[in-house]
Amino acid sequence: MKTDIRVLVVDDSAIVRKIFTEELSRERGIEVVGSAPDPYVARDKIVKLKPDVITLDIEMPRMDGLTFLKKLMAFYPLPVIIVSSLTQKGGKLAMEALSLGALEVIAKPTVAYSVGDMSIQLADKIRAVSHINVMGKKQAAQIKDIVKPEVPIHSLAATTNKIIAIGASTGGTEAIKEVLTRMPPNAPGIVIVQHMPAQFTTAFSERLDSLCAVNVKEAVDGDSVVTGKALIAPGNFHMLLKRSGARYYVQVKSGPMVHHQRPAADVLFKSVASYAGSNAVGIILTGMGTDGAEGLLKMKEAGAKTIAQDEKSCVVFGMPKEAIKLGAAEKVVSLQQVARTSLQMVT
Repeated sequence: MKTDIRVLVVDDSAIVRKIFTEELSRERGIEVVGSAPDPYVARDKIVKLKPDVITLDIEMPRMDGLTFLKKLMAFYPLPVIIVSSLTQKGGKLAMEALSLGALEVIAKPTVAYSVGDMSIQLADKIRAVSHINVMGKKQAAQIKDIVKPEVPIHSLAATTNKIIAIGASTGGTEAIKEVLTRMPPNAPGIVIVQHMPAQFTTAFSERLDSLCAVNVKEAVDGDSVVTGKALIAPGNFHMLLKRSGARYYVQVKSGPMVHHQRPAADVLFKSVASYAGSNAVGIILTGMGTDGAEGLLKMKEAGAKTIAQDEKSCVVFGMPKEAIKLGAAEKVVSLQQVARTSLQMVT
């Protein structure tokens, strides 16, 4: 008999605990079994209530969320969704939490952020991560960390007319890091959609820029897509590829959500199909839902090369699975093979 997903809400704000409890209790298949104002209370409730998923604030009294997350992943690993404020500091802390093993990040509800929208997104994320074997992912990450990422040592011919387009969601922050850190400094221009709230994409871009040989930045409307640069769609904005003569650039704009997402991979991929065609490689990585599948198919039909991450290396095999079912993926490879495969396809 199928049971509800048991959720523990950990947040020092009584208002946030109340909102999350009330909103999530309305969602089918989700039960909020308790809440905690700090990690010490949370520790006892985890042992007693045995939740399937934890929502965790990272700025709390007595013990900060990052310290608690490290201890949790070491001794009692569970799927964790980070809840953070829309600030520069909150964004940086959220990125660190994702690198420590948290699976998703969501913004705290504010006046500018609809509680209803937040609740739907949070419920979707809870469902997506609830069955993930965090211990298995942790062990795989530790094994991978022993081996230094292999950066292709052969140079690519400098080019501005090749494009690599990447779409990802749950688990995507670490997957994109894995791909980009394997790219040489003269890699083709890269455009990326990662499902992530506004503000967090700034910290995500800055973190990647410090780790990668390519230059990584949060996209601004009109940015050129050139060799050695990766542009990440800003949270809450769609990003499209455009072309003026031989120059590729991005358009950053608002618009309706697509597959409940803004930015959406489908929006990016369809624009790449239109403006880059056979000069592009499309990559769909780990993530929940169907976003990106139709767009990747459009890219393939336009002559682009296409890649999907395989199930074994995905945190959530949702988006790649849908793309594969549509016949949109020319190749299905492990995460560790994505960068090399894409570089082989553009040369």
